[in-house]
Amino acid sequence: MSHFSFATAGRIVFGEGEAGQLPSLVAALGARPFVCTGGHPDRHAALLERIGGGTHAIAHEPTFDDLRTATAAAREHGADVVIGLGGGAVLDAAKAVAALLANPGDPLHYAEVVGWGNPLLNPALPCVAVPTTSGTGSEVTANAVLTSVEHGVKVSLRSPSMLPTIALVDPGLTLGCPPAVTAHAGLDALVQCIEPFVSSFANPLTDGFCREGIARAGRSLRRAVADGSDRTARADMSLCSLLSGLALANAKLGAAHGLAGSLGGLLGVPHGALTAAVMVAVSRANLAALADDPDHPAVRRYAEVGELLTGTRDADAFLDWFEASAREFGVGGLASLGLREEQIPQVADAARRASSTAGNPVRLPLSTLEEILHSSMAREAR
Repeated sequence: MSHFSFATAGRIVFGEGEAGQLPSLVAALGARPFVCTGGHPDRHAALLERIGGGTHAIAHEPTFDDLRTATAAAREHGADVVIGLGGGAVLDAAKAVAALLANPGDPLHYAEVVGWGNPLLNPALPCVAVPTTSGTGSEVTANAVLTSVEHGVKVSLRSPSMLPTIALVDPGLTLGCPPAVTAHAGLDALVQCIEPFVSSFANPLTDGFCREGIARAGRSLRRAVADGSDRTARADMSLCSLLSGLALANAKLGAAHGLAGSLGGLLGVPHGALTAAVMVAVSRANLAALADDPDHPAVRRYAEVGELLTGTRDADAFLDWFEASAREFGVGGLASLGLREEQIPQVADAARRASSTAGNPVRLPLSTLEEILHSSMAREAR
């Protein structure tokens, strides 16, 4: 590794209770704030009241129509700073609204794959990202994932200026997350630390983030799911999620996310459940493809993941831990999540072309991606 670059949010604020700073941080950026929230904004009513301004609820992963509606509301409000207060979908919507307020035209003008793919030439408005789940790391990434209902796929708006001005991560805001949300988000954060770690684009900076995030998930993910009031576990998972965003934004992901993105647009189920459903099969396929090259960095790193999670330096230790955790959390196979056998070729082809798949440590042929999907169809959840 001799060349790499790194970019992230303008400022990161981390710690329980730091959400109390949000009103003053927002006031320093603009006079007319506009807040994107989740489907239950009442959970943060006191904080929203202190911020003031307009609000708009994003009740699910945003579609293009959702983004059009939110942007129109923000424009009518005269917003000069945008806040995302919610899960990854809400943060993505906020980042996209901040970008579209500064750039004319429809979101499709700037969307990858299904749109025109035009660059966002004007810098986005200031954006403050405040996650209330521990999963996506969206508070430190430069893209927003949108669902194209017409095409049945998830695509991105992407620009360096979409990196939030401030990422404020307060683990206390995650205390109300139910076990299923904690499990799906936490598994996704873990995968987002593992895939950049074995990625062909890994670099010394992201390696440190990945190692720390994997270790924290290993000691705290199961605890956070079992007891949502465990503040130490919640802090670990909030940091794991933040570190995963720092890593994936600068070292890419892999085939698990390429498949999950393709599946998500088709099935409309939680992203974390999809990445968890395919992660073991993807990892086994990568290791099989590298069987004749035991000194390949990814082979050694899969073994190190096992050590970080379990204390045993072996890839099988990682795979066994991950499979057992997914089963314990009730994450079933792809069939239970709605995938039909006849849809597998479509999903595999979309995943082969997905930007996330570009980071996979080895190029997997279409036939292998199909095999991964077939082998991930059945899993008995506990």
